[in-house]
Amino acid sequence: MRRPLIISDCDEVLLHMVVPFRDWLDEAHGIEFVMEDNSFANALRRDGVALEPAEIWRLLRAFFDTEMPRQLPIAGAPAALAELGRHADIVILTNLTDGHRDARARQLADHGIHARVFTNRGPKGPALKAILDEYAPPRALFIDDLAQHHRSVGEIAPDVTRLHFCGEPLIAGRIDCAHRAGDAAARIDTWNEALPWLLARLTTETFPQ
Repeated sequence: MRRPLIISDCDEVLLHMVVPFRDWLDEAHGIEFVMEDNSFANALRRDGVALEPAEIWRLLRAFFDTEMPRQLPIAGAPAALAELGRHADIVILTNLTDGHRDARARQLADHGIHARVFTNRGPKGPALKAILDEYAPPRALFIDDLAQHHRSVGEIAPDVTRLHFCGEPLIAGRIDCAHRAGDAAARIDTWNEALPWLLARLTTETFPQ
């Protein structure tokens, strides 16, 4: 029998990313990370001057090439994923290059999270639709920290229940909220609260949105 499917992001949902990235930028490159609004691109500064997008992407790639061991789990994430895995299949949809896929899977496994990893670039709706076509689950849930991905998934796969989750306090209050915009069923930022919400949508006969 086919099982429900959870498609989860990784960074700021399962593992901290911004804080170890910020610390590495300061230690290795003398770059300051100051997030004053919802713009990640404007947060990286050298001598007070915002970095160009090309340099930001280069630094992000370098971080994931060598610094992934710095990333630690969001509180409660491994235990929550283990419990959810009793009721559903779980895959990870992460915006990394294909070359980082195996490293991401190993990284998650090192923290007790064993799941198939799909990589993606850009909006996640098309990639999620391809996953749904492969798994053909009776119901599906999507978890991500960025509002634009909830909007993309909602446009392509509106029957997928979407939870906006950001477990990093440094940015949680600054990013756009998909729930407020009408693109997610809820906004929850801790696994203590998210786990029962998700379980209710996996284990009830009448599937609450």
